[in-house]
Amino acid sequence: MTKIMPFCSAGITLTTDCLEDSLLTCYWGCSVQKLYEALQKHFYCFRISTPQALEDALYSEYLYQEQYFIKKDSKEELYCQLPKDTKIEDFGTLPRSHYPLVALLTLADEDNREIYDIISMVSVIHIPDKTYKLSCRILYQYLLLAQGQFHDLKQLFMSANNNSTPSSSSSPEEKNTDQSLLEKAGLSESEVEPPEENSKDCVVCQNGTVNWVLLPCRHTCLCDGCVKYFQQCPMCRQFVRESFALCSQKEQGKDKLKSL
Repeated sequence: MTKIMPFCSAGITLTTDCLEDSLLTCYWGCSVQKLYEALQKHFYCFRISTPQALEDALYSEYLYQEQYFIKKDSKEELYCQLPKDTKIEDFGTLPRSHYPLVALLTLADEDNREIYDIISMVSVIHIPDKTYKLSCRILYQYLLLAQGQFHDLKQLFMSANNNSTPSSSSSPEEKNTDQSLLEKAGLSESEVEPPEENSKDCVVCQNGTVNWVLLPCRHTCLCDGCVKYFQQCPMCRQFVRESFALCSQKEQGKDKLKSL
């Protein structure tokens, strides 16, 4: 998701990267309660594999809907905007009963829904308005599976590169305002703040490429050579219960060849 623009007057630009032809359906002003009821219905009643299934579960409790067809492997930027004739300038004070934007990504081809375990993805997006000026960001993302389960996607934490230039040029006053708004919303900055440019070097040897995610802390900080020596995360000292590699050694080799 890139090129975030102000709410109402300009809109928002979304970028997707799909392995198959897909449909992106955007629901502006979606009911918070109905969205989470819909996720429970996916688990207990019927599968949300199409936009119509989500609309039925939401009982059409949203302000406006727009839909885009996404070609396979296309990285086209899509411009989404709430029509001016809705005359909506904000979504009220906290706690809110409606999310500014909920984006549903589903497979366009019915046959593909029988092949893949993941059948759809729901993204809850905050967009600043006159009442709530917290900068634009993804608040939550859920992967919905064909078997009825859904998983809450979490951000991975990587070691910061001290030599990198921060991706945000926000002033200290703007950052303090953002933090205050996050606290009012009951969210921590680590849960929703987009990560700055990250280092790819292992925090231990400073030479190998970071490839391992440690759980439950979600720190991504060790290379293939160092991960076997640690039972505790070297960044937070939490005991490692599980870990997984971001990519295989073959895939890493291909990436190195591409960069040469």
